[in-house]
Amino acid sequence: MAKLAIYAHLTPKPGKEKDVEALLKKGAEMAAGEKQTIAWFGFKESDTSYGIFDTFDDEAGREAHLNGPIAAALMAKADELLSSPPKIFKIEIIAEK
Repeated sequence: MAKLAIYAHLTPKPGKEKDVEALLKKGAEMAAGEKQTIAWFGFKESDTSYGIFDTFDDEAGREAHLNGPIAAALMAKADELLSSPPKIFKIEIIAEK
């Protein structure tokens, strides 16, 4: 069972929703190459809200991800695509099915 996770909440600027979706799809492709990332999900919460959820076995894997190319790509586009900076939460997983 993965022990740690990240949840990032993204609010796109009006008219930038499809660009955020494209960025999330690219993130999924990039995550495939991250050996320490157990699972990676990009999702749509509503018409004005998106998110990322990913899981890790340890803090080293989570920190590598937070300092890696996906986070860099997101932050490079944040001002252009998002109405506010991403809200990033570090989560400890306590149960799973």
